[in-house]
Amino acid sequence: MTREKNKFKNCPECNLPGIIVKKETVISLLSEDAIIRISGDSFALCMNPDCDISYYGLDSNISFKCDEMNVPLWFKRNAHPIYACYCSKVTKDDVINAIRKEGAMTVQDINRITGSMKNSDCSHHNPLGKCCHKMIQDIIDEEKMSSNNCFNLTCPLS
Repeated sequence: MTREKNKFKNCPECNLPGIIVKKETVISLLSEDAIIRISGDSFALCMNPDCDISYYGLDSNISFKCDEMNVPLWFKRNAHPIYACYCSKVTKDDVINAIRKEGAMTVQDINRITGSMKNSDCSHHNPLGKCCHKMIQDIIDEEKMSSNNCFNLTCPLS
């Protein structure tokens, strides 16, 4: 199999495409029992919320189930807690509370109020191996779209 072909290997369980993740991230987040089974150097994260697979090999036939991870995957069904920032252990609920109760409107506001993104080691703590900035921004955007929340001083609910 060529490297180019590896980039497009789908999840062996649900057959949907995953997102490429560095091996160091996979090793950092798997349980000790799962780590000893690792083979290959290229991995992907299955993004299907209904699939029980977390990581799978792109250059091997290895796959790992969600219960073999040290952290819950925020997008999988029944994930608890749902982390917005894995490095600082800030949850989605923490971000929502900062928005609703403290008036946070930006990622910088969220960082100041919750302490998110303060202990950054994303390649070893975030399942994607990337910064959580986008995850936090997505939560802010969801809250802005919610009809139950207002993001301006002239809100009739204030």
